[in-house]
Amino acid sequence: MSDKDLAIKVENVSKLFRIGFENETHDTFAETFLSFIKSPLQNYRNYRTLYRFDDMDFEKKQNTDNALWALRDISFTVERGKILGIIGINGAGKSTLLKILARITPPTTGRVEIRGRISSLLEVGTGFHPELTGRENVYLNATILGMRKKEVDDKFDSIVDFSGVEKFLDTPVKRYSSGMRVRLAFAVAAHLEPEILIVDEVLAVGDSAFQKKCINKMQDIGQLGTTVLFVSHSMPAITRMCSRALLLEDGYVSKDGQTNEVVNAYLSTGLGTTPERVWDPASAPGDDVVRLRSVRVRSDNGKTLDFVDIRQAVAIDMEYEVLQGGSTLLPNFNIYNEDGTCLFSSLEQDASWKNVPRPAGVYRSTAWIPGNFLSEGTVYIEPAMMTPAPFRPHFLARDAAAFQVFDPGEGDSARGSWGGAMMGVVRPMLKWETQLLSQAVAVHG
Repeated sequence: MSDKDLAIKVENVSKLFRIGFENETHDTFAETFLSFIKSPLQNYRNYRTLYRFDDMDFEKKQNTDNALWALRDISFTVERGKILGIIGINGAGKSTLLKILARITPPTTGRVEIRGRISSLLEVGTGFHPELTGRENVYLNATILGMRKKEVDDKFDSIVDFSGVEKFLDTPVKRYSSGMRVRLAFAVAAHLEPEILIVDEVLAVGDSAFQKKCINKMQDIGQLGTTVLFVSHSMPAITRMCSRALLLEDGYVSKDGQTNEVVNAYLSTGLGTTPERVWDPASAPGDDVVRLRSVRVRSDNGKTLDFVDIRQAVAIDMEYEVLQGGSTLLPNFNIYNEDGTCLFSSLEQDASWKNVPRPAGVYRSTAWIPGNFLSEGTVYIEPAMMTPAPFRPHFLARDAAAFQVFDPGEGDSARGSWGGAMMGVVRPMLKWETQLLSQAVAVHG
């Protein structure tokens, strides 16, 4: 790949911030008076220290009590027309990186090459004036974002229609709700036509219906050949829109590659979720009758899965040890999504063990979730064990394991030809039939 094919080139970029200084307290009037006399010189020294880092080791790049390396030796390139996802936990350095690329703040070390007209959606609503009407703010905000008046004139109706605030267009923005203000601001930003677009957490904008419009608009922008850098905490949006992703951890690029591989790393290290969990016998959930040993998410060929194609059937294994034989046990799973909503519960359906006391020993019970059933997102598994009659709970392990469901948007997915978000906590592939009942007859004159 030659440099002429690149839209963005980042080489060894680091960013250092001075956190601040702690004010001194004094016990006596003399100490307070002396500090007052010295304060102009001390304030000047503190001010210079905020922007000079003579006390910092630029080789080791270690944080100190009053200085923080937000980014450390970041290097990557982005080809023209590609969509790059950037993920990581809060504080990993994502927003700092985008602000450097948008030329809002300079890097402390390293260099950045931007080849093409660039626009950013970092602080949606910047440039809105509360005393001006929505109509006036459309022109003001669009001008700040780099659009010419003629461009705004041509796109004005489309911007207003996208925002859904046409009824209040000539009302001062100070009377808008926060949601209305954000909708109008994003509508302006979404109608830019840059060669490079930088977007920070667009899915945080507005309600769920408006978020769908935002995602669809982002996909349209990408399909037109615009280079996009997209930051989001929504893994379904990242996997659906991006073929490549970066994972930032503590200011470093810890992984750069195909989206599914990078999201796997994010889920296992950044969020603390894992598709397999094994307990030490001494501390395992349970009682004197039965104890949980492990939980695992796997495919039909036995491979552990932390990233599941929505079309793929997935098995959940629960391994447990019966310590005292003679109890009638009922293994079960509760399945939750990332919002904490219980998607469903499933009880063991093996007829050979129904109402049959179990002898002591180690068991593995497996539940199968069919393909094209779950919605996209993170799925959390809660294994449990009980004796049904009389009822007695033995263990319940909350968020014991988790896996990520993604939709590649191809093949026999329940999405069909629809590229936007789909509603619902589950998403089954239902049987459909369409019949042509009558056909219009062409009339020739």
